[in-house]
Amino acid sequence: MKMNIAIFASGGGTNAENIIRYFHDSELVCTPLLVCNKADAPVLEKAQRLGVRTQVVTKAQLNDAAVMMPLLREYDVRFIVLAGFLPLIPDYLVDAYPRRIVNIHPSLLPKYGGKGMWGHHVHEAVKAAGETETGMTVHWVTPVCDGGEIIAQYRVALSPDDSVDDIAAKEHVLEMKYYPPLIEKILKENF
Repeated sequence: MKMNIAIFASGGGTNAENIIRYFHDSELVCTPLLVCNKADAPVLEKAQRLGVRTQVVTKAQLNDAAVMMPLLREYDVRFIVLAGFLPLIPDYLVDAYPRRIVNIHPSLLPKYGGKGMWGHHVHEAVKAAGETETGMTVHWVTPVCDGGEIIAQYRVALSPDDSVDDIAAKEHVLEMKYYPPLIEKILKENF
């Protein structure tokens, strides 16, 4: 029996699209639902084009168990994957899905994590610090922003000549290559 996972995303949706495509013919995983907090996010169209139902939720709705839990039950969601989802996951959801929510972060946590550290802000901080490497971190979601146990990290070397956009591009390659197979590995090993 396939495990239903929900993808939570806020923006362009390259990671979400990559995950949906990766599991398209999977015998293990089905991606029936994408949750987004922005009605105009490009990820919505990408998911719909790939046959995934989408649901836009406001901050108030996200923080309301009476809204979110019935939605997740409707799609029999057993696991949640954050793919560029910016709002903090509310405590009730972390409690309802213990060690069943993963997040991707565009740096080698604990460096450059926490409130306000997302997307380009992270890459700008990496550049400003003169780091010789960066990478991506996948971690369990807890009530502490970027504070959950690290599951895996992938690294890439940086050159002093790399611009912020170069750093972002190098890190993004890691996300595209490693995030979907790592999700699959987590599910096979834990469920």
